[in-house]
Amino acid sequence: MRLKRLGLFCTLAAATLYFFSACESAEEIAYIHDAPRDAKEGLSGTFSNGIQPNDQLYIYVESEEAGAAIPFNQETNKVAVKDGAVLNSTNGAVKVQGYLVNQSGSITFPVLGELSIQGLTHHQLADMIKKRLIDEGHLTNPVVTVKLMNFKVCILGDVARPGQIVVDGERITIFEALSRVGDLTIYGQRQNVTIIREENGVRTIGEVDLSSKDIFQSPYYYLHQNDVVYVEPNMRKKKNAERDPMTMTYVSSAVSIISVLSTVVYQLILAKYYYNK
Repeated sequence: MRLKRLGLFCTLAAATLYFFSACESAEEIAYIHDAPRDAKEGLSGTFSNGIQPNDQLYIYVESEEAGAAIPFNQETNKVAVKDGAVLNSTNGAVKVQGYLVNQSGSITFPVLGELSIQGLTHHQLADMIKKRLIDEGHLTNPVVTVKLMNFKVCILGDVARPGQIVVDGERITIFEALSRVGDLTIYGQRQNVTIIREENGVRTIGEVDLSSKDIFQSPYYYLHQNDVVYVEPNMRKKKNAERDPMTMTYVSSAVSIISVLSTVVYQLILAKYYYNK
């Protein structure tokens, strides 16, 4: 009887140890746990700090005058331009690659020439081109559309599917980006997620707490072009990494063997008892 109890005790002890080691506190894995429901939080961050070198821009000009906007659009204008516009021609067709902002923060736009645009928003650039087209007598009432073509964010660390994501549109929040890579794993630290950002030739390293409502006031709530997000593993995973990865397998196997042996011995003792009786 004692042997059976010993086997059961070992099995229960191992199961209990595994259960508690696999659990994290609700506070460690919950997002924005300090905000009451239906609470309203203002957003102070900006979508971006404007156009930056290496941004690739889609710029399209429309006009009420038939054919008047042709010289200002890449897909219809086959005149080669410098740095800013990169055109690939295949079998006579022109593939629009966008205007690549050079390291000086400029592009070369058809007819208008070099435009210094670093720091401008897309709306401001559209207004600038529209004003130039009107003031210089090229078009009377143009419509100018500007979009970012290569908005991408890199997400590394303890997330389900680390990698680079391409963003359609002009804004994405850190929560939206994390959802695109399958969310954090249970081992990812919510309290100190690192964001590496490069803008205007300056690299900054920020930190956000996804478990706090303060995230809405962070300049990193909205991710910018080329941001790198790093999710650090929690202390439990770090400690596990220092151990033999097979330790739990060895312990589990040993407990299973002890349990089986104690059951066999108990059955033999029980059989002998009834035989002698």
